[in-house]
Amino acid sequence: MFQIDLIERCKANDRRAQLKLYKQYCDGMYCVAMRFLKNEDDAEDVLQESFIKAFQKIEQFKGEVTFGAWLKRIVINKSLDHIKSKKEKYLELQESTLHIVEDDDWQVEESISVEVVKKAMEELPDKYRFVVQLFLVEGYDHSEISEILKLEQTTCRTRLLRGKAQLKELLKSKSYGTGS
Repeated sequence: MFQIDLIERCKANDRRAQLKLYKQYCDGMYCVAMRFLKNEDDAEDVLQESFIKAFQKIEQFKGEVTFGAWLKRIVINKSLDHIKSKKEKYLELQESTLHIVEDDDWQVEESISVEVVKKAMEELPDKYRFVVQLFLVEGYDHSEISEILKLEQTTCRTRLLRGKAQLKELLKSKSYGTGS
């Protein structure tokens, strides 16, 4: 069965088609949620909420992007909402007035593994980690990240640059054996 047919059947509230679509995407979307939430129970909750929302809003899916990309955006937004709901206080820095210098150098030493980079990313403050993760791991550009996180593009760029700088420092300390 073609993806379009499956989605059309989901739009007609066909439970079997919904289950098939769920089985097709649940593992991948669970991984996306885990990258943000770092907790299996929270990731499972967000995954279920995301699929419920996707099926409730499936009429809004127009096929301009793949269903997986559309669903991934829902999962990321639900993950971020979940994180925000767990925080009692959130202080937004007014970074949009800062001057941005573009720096596309994302090179790290060859001896540093992807796993080390991922672990170092987890040590970043959330406001930087989310932007760096959406850019490096999820592959979103500045305009998409600013839309997802509801930030000005300049704020997004600033956080990406600062996150990158902190990530490089973390990786530098790990490569010299001074990190934990």
